[in-house]
Amino acid sequence: MKISQELKMLDLSVPGSGMVLHPVVIGSKDSWVLVDTGMPGQYGAIKELVQQAGYTALEPESIILTHQDVDHVGSLPQFLAESRETLEVYAHIDDQPYIDGELPFIKLRPQVVDMLRKSLTEKEYTEFERAFSKESPAQVTRIVADGDILPLGVGLTVIHTPGHTPGHISLYHANSKTLIAGDALTVNNGELCGPNPPVTPDMNLALKSVRKFKDYDIEAIICYHGGVFRGDIQKRIDELTADVQ
Repeated sequence: MKISQELKMLDLSVPGSGMVLHPVVIGSKDSWVLVDTGMPGQYGAIKELVQQAGYTALEPESIILTHQDVDHVGSLPQFLAESRETLEVYAHIDDQPYIDGELPFIKLRPQVVDMLRKSLTEKEYTEFERAFSKESPAQVTRIVADGDILPLGVGLTVIHTPGHTPGHISLYHANSKTLIAGDALTVNNGELCGPNPPVTPDMNLALKSVRKFKDYDIEAIICYHGGVFRGDIQKRIDELTADVQ
């Protein structure tokens, strides 16, 4: 879905789950940046969606990871393996050790591991395990911090939004007044909601993070789970954070 001239949202279906993820592509047809990489094994599906959206460059210039969860970093190793040139990977320092395999993922639940084992070939699963282990070289090349303005997509402001994970980030695209929320917010049945409680270890902190969005002029929010929300965004943020201490 086209959000603006420089920004498009992908509808990435996860086979067998009924789940649709929403990575974001930022930039021009011949030079684009990918925000989040879907589940393991979705490299080909993402490439196909990007081509269908009219992009001519075969590979992203850079990848930005909003956080460490497997549905956001899953296909990163294949993007790195297939890239003909050095691919810059951006992440917050508080999630970098998990993405680089120095520490185990915080929320890789047994049911997710079981789903991966069933959906991936043995070779694919082994490669996934290795990529996010100490055996593999570091994958993050660029550390971002709250308030950084990245020279990508005509400027992206990094907003550190911990709670869902320690190093969760959201991104504000000023040119289109669009917030790329990652999992800091979700859309359920057309309504803007907070992060998913069962997979948000510190909900109070996560909702405090949502308050940061009040500082930005936002006309559209892209949620990785749920897609685009437009409407009275500031009012809804007030409602979501009203009881936060």
